[in-house]
Amino acid sequence: KEEKLQENSLRVGTHLLESLAKLRDQLPNIIGDVRGKGLLVGMEMVTDKESRKPFPIEKMNAILNRCRNNGLLLGKCGNFGNVFRIKPPMCITIEDADFAVNVLEDAIRKEL
Repeated sequence: KEEKLQENSLRVGTHLLESLAKLRDQLPNIIGDVRGKGLLVGMEMVTDKESRKPFPIEKMNAILNRCRNNGLLLGKCGNFGNVFRIKPPMCITIEDADFAVNVLEDAIRKEL
């Protein structure tokens, strides 16, 4: 209560979703969907937005490794392993969220 973690989760989570939605708009052919609530966010990677064909697992792993090497830990989930799972701690800041989006964007662009 004293740290207002719930309010922070809503504020930063909304910012994170909006930032990832902007990234989706910049890379519409490979980011199929961005969804989540609070600080639990998923970003679906596809090779074709119309057919929603899953992004190759090898490229997903390469992006995860690039992110890890640059200080960002992500998970992957989904039936085809093509959804990045982002679930930071409740004490995350806006600056931390921006860092995460920047690292993820850089890793994705380097794997295209």
